[in-house]
Amino acid sequence: MSSRAEQKLRTRRALMDAALAQLSADRGFGSLSLREVAREAGIAPTSFYRHFSELDELGLALVDEGGVALRQLMRQARKRIARNGSAISTSVDTFMEYLGNNANLFRLMLRERTGVSKPFRTAIRAEIDHFVTELADDLSRFADEEGRLLSDPRIVAEAMVTLVFNQGAEALDCTPKERDILKTKLKQELRMILVGSQTLASMSQN
Repeated sequence: MSSRAEQKLRTRRALMDAALAQLSADRGFGSLSLREVAREAGIAPTSFYRHFSELDELGLALVDEGGVALRQLMRQARKRIARNGSAISTSVDTFMEYLGNNANLFRLMLRERTGVSKPFRTAIRAEIDHFVTELADDLSRFADEEGRLLSDPRIVAEAMVTLVFNQGAEALDCTPKERDILKTKLKQELRMILVGSQTLASMSQN
């Protein structure tokens, strides 16, 4: 890669980091301006257009990055599960680790999945769907390996992801002690969903 191409990538990264740095519990992506993002990144506003056609394109790149990062972490969690066997506990711990390292990215996804921008809603829905699909595949595989029937893994995965995202929103503003309590509660709730699905599957066989 040429030095010019590397510089372009660094500037693009700086713009994305600048936008993320300005997000908070009180400020959403829609309130950002191109000018202030460019200033935070250390470039002229006109140079912004060499990297993104508009601010929303930058936001969509962040959504994609957030989804990819979360799926990669959960794949790492599956490797941990293979070693210690605690699927729910390991997955929740991994998700909370992601949340701690990507709070503003998660805030962006939470806000914009029900926001006014259709491209944002569509992109975030696609990321969540990827996550649900991978989880449903995992649940089916774990059920086969353990010899336990599972009633509709896709619906179970959707329920779990919805619960995790909702609890993740609450965890963003928790103290470390409160987050530990929330993690314990979340693990129990996920086990209840799983056991409920196993029970339904067992009943349908009788």
